[in-house]
Amino acid sequence: MTGRPRGGMAQPWSASSEHTAARHRPVRTTVVLQTVATTTSPALILRPWLMEDVAALVEVFRDPAMRHWTSHVVENEADGARWIRDQQRGWAAGNRFGFAVCEPQPSPAREQLVGNVVLKEITSSRPVAEVGYWTAAHARGRGVAPRALETLTSWAFGTFEADGLKRLELLHQIDNLASCQVARKSGYDLDRILPAAPPSFPHEGHLHTRHASA
Repeated sequence: MTGRPRGGMAQPWSASSEHTAARHRPVRTTVVLQTVATTTSPALILRPWLMEDVAALVEVFRDPAMRHWTSHVVENEADGARWIRDQQRGWAAGNRFGFAVCEPQPSPAREQLVGNVVLKEITSSRPVAEVGYWTAAHARGRGVAPRALETLTSWAFGTFEADGLKRLELLHQIDNLASCQVARKSGYDLDRILPAAPPSFPHEGHLHTRHASA
């Protein structure tokens, strides 16, 4: 999972100095992405977050690793509902697209939450955006994050390249080795080392990038 210490990514870890107030046109249709099953991994469904996901989201955040690597606090259903409303506002604004990553299950469960991927900082005429991800503890080690990230990446360039999107960036703390491995598996090359910025960012960071032509 990409990780940002509590409090979010401060200015010293901003990946780009290019800013604009303009936004991409909103994506007005419901977007559902899929990966096919393989001999070792089940299919994945990537869809916008729903309020019905609150209970599963709270359960995912009971994992100590999630609490360590992410800046979000989801202690209870109120926190979960607030977090999901934030994702929905991003879709409405057209500048942040968070997908719940799910595995189909036999009825009546239908699907199980296994992760999250997000495309963020989307603005018109700005060639750079950022991606992020996390995987639920029970689904780690099964290739969920690389497959979901690859699907998100293809969708991002396919949807926004005509509006000027040329590069996607992925940031993680240097000691988050699992996130580094996911980035490399997904074709995000290490671009540079980001300096530590204590106290919020006590360790250096990695900036990975992938270009539309890759």
